[in-house]
Amino acid sequence: MFTPRGGYTFHTWRFAMLGWALTFLIVALVAGVLGFGVVSGMAASIAKILFVVFLVLFVIGLVMGRRGPTV
Repeated sequence: MFTPRGGYTFHTWRFAMLGWALTFLIVALVAGVLGFGVVSGMAASIAKILFVVFLVLFVIGLVMGRRGPTV
């Protein structure tokens, strides 16, 4: 979803963060299975941080979406 000016909307940015978190989680799982402990730990840490950012953006989106119309 793009805005008319070519940028991302808040909605798509929020779900892009979730996509990146899931990507790093998968990288961490694969690295852990293959025995790359350092890579696995780093990817898991990045996935946790991105997931927290996603949750914060999601809550902000819920609060902002429940606002009434401004006059």
